[in-house]
Amino acid sequence: MSLTRRTFLGSTALLSFGLLAGCVGDGGSDDGATTDDETTDEPTDTTDDLPDGNGTDDGTGGTRPSGGPGISLVGVDDAPDVPVEHEVEITEDLANDDHPPQVRITLTNTGDEVVEVGEGRTVFFQYVSDTTNDLIFLPADGEYPAEAGCWRLEDHIAVTEEYRILSLEPGESRSELLNLYGVAQSEKEEASCLPVGEFRFEADFAVGGLSGSADDDRREATWGFSLTLE
Repeated sequence: MSLTRRTFLGSTALLSFGLLAGCVGDGGSDDGATTDDETTDEPTDTTDDLPDGNGTDDGTGGTRPSGGPGISLVGVDDAPDVPVEHEVEITEDLANDDHPPQVRITLTNTGDEVVEVGEGRTVFFQYVSDTTNDLIFLPADGEYPAEAGCWRLEDHIAVTEEYRILSLEPGESRSELLNLYGVAQSEKEEASCLPVGEFRFEADFAVGGLSGSADDDRREATWGFSLTLE
């Protein structure tokens, strides 16, 4: 699933839910009477048709595969007036014991000249929290203090204070995989795992004039997207 600046999706269901089995025959005659020779059907096990026999009722009479919460994109900003363009794609929609939800952020130089972009981590949403500071994106290749299956950080992540500059050739694209974690809670807060709801992520970045060129070549921009967990 991939969204670009030209696409804005309304809230949608996470998955295509399968219908519950459970249409059971009444085992009776046409006039409603029963006889000693007639038997009624046994109740249907509604989990047999689910992957691995496991499922979670979604509250609407359907089920989804075990795992969750899952993420869906519900809105993506138009590209700002700078010569780079973002794309966000969900690569792992459901959290499970093996991995948290995951997205891929791609940045492309849409101009005809080499372009510098900074800060090099923020522009890929690395270490960027949502606007309510409930969730955070972290590089997928790192190891972090979080219980598998829960994926809420047990401690805050320290980030070095440096300004990395990324250089892109005309038409060049670079991508980074990001895992989604719950932000570490204070001792006064009740422990929980990944929250559910809608969350907005934004990244401020700069393009041009980052490594000694004229200041008037530098342009500031903001780009972001929204997702739901449910």
